[in-house]
Amino acid sequence: MTTSPSIAGTAGTVAAPDAPVQKRKRPRVQNPWAIVAFVSPFALVFTLFYVIPIGYAVWQSLLVVEREGTFGEAREVFGGFAQYALVFQNAEFWSSVGRVFLFGVVQVPVMLGLALLFALLLDSPLLRGKKFFRLAFFVPYAVPGVIAAIMWGFLYSPNLSPFEAVTSQVDFLSSDLVLWSIANVVTWVFVGYNMLIIYSTLLAIPGDIYEAARLDGAGQARIAWSIKIPLIRPALVLTGVLSIIGTLQLLAEPQTFRAFSSAVTSSYTPNMTIYATSSIPNVSLAAAFSVVLALATFVLSFTFLRITRRKAAAS
Repeated sequence: MTTSPSIAGTAGTVAAPDAPVQKRKRPRVQNPWAIVAFVSPFALVFTLFYVIPIGYAVWQSLLVVEREGTFGEAREVFGGFAQYALVFQNAEFWSSVGRVFLFGVVQVPVMLGLALLFALLLDSPLLRGKKFFRLAFFVPYAVPGVIAAIMWGFLYSPNLSPFEAVTSQVDFLSSDLVLWSIANVVTWVFVGYNMLIIYSTLLAIPGDIYEAARLDGAGQARIAWSIKIPLIRPALVLTGVLSIIGTLQLLAEPQTFRAFSSAVTSSYTPNMTIYATSSIPNVSLAAAFSVVLALATFVLSFTFLRITRRKAAAS
C-alpha cells in the first residue's frame, strides 16, 4: 500500500498537493418564489420607465427622415450613425457642454464645501439652536427650482430688485455673469439637500471615537479634520456623483432665466439644446443628443469614482 507523500515540518504534517479539495456548497434558497415576488414590482417599473425608454431613445437616434420630393410625405428610415455625425458637427451643442463643464468645476466644489461646513457645524457641540439651523439650511430645497429661479431673477433685475443700489452697478444678468447667477440659484437650492446626506452620515459615527480623541487632547477642529471628514468620505463621493449628474442635466433654472436675460439662448445648456431640437421637431437628432449626453455623464461620473477610489486606497 502506498501512502500520499507529506511534508514534515515543525508545526506538523502538511497535506500533500494532490489531496482532494472539498468545495463549499452554496446554501440552498428556501423560498425562491418569495424573492421573485419581492423583486418583480421593482423590476417591472424599472423596465417600463427606464430600460424601455433608453432603448427607444437609442433606436430613435438611428433613424432619419426622408421625403419624396420637396413636399412629399415624410417617413422615418434607418440611417445608422448619421444623426451622431450631426451631433459631433454641432458647435452649439459642444459649446453648451463646455459651459456646463465650467459651471460644474466651480459650482460643485463650492456647493459641497458649504454643505460639508454646515453639516460639521450642526454636528458640533459648540453650535446652539441646531433644530432652527437644520431647518433653515434645508428649507431652500423645498422651493421648486423654477420658483427659486423666478425669485432670484427678480432680485437680479435692475428695474425690479429691491437692491437697486447693487443691481444698478453690477449687471448679474449680463453674458459675463448670468452663468454664475444661475450657479448661485442652484447652490442656494441644493446645499441643504447635500448637507442632509452628509449630516446623516455624521450621526452614524460612534461617539466613542470622539471621546477617545478628546482624551488624547484633540479639539473640535482637529476631530473634524482628522476623524469626521475621512469617515464620511463615501457620503462626499455620493454627493459629488449626484452633483455631476445634476450639472449635466441643468435645465429648469437657465430656461427660466431666458425671461430675464437675453444672454441665455435656447442652446445655453445641453438639455436646452435637446429640448429646442425636439421642438423643431427633429426627434431623432434630439435622441442622438440625449444618448451622447448620457454617455458623457456616465464617463464623468465613472472617472470621478475611479479618482476618489484611488485616493482613498492611497491614503
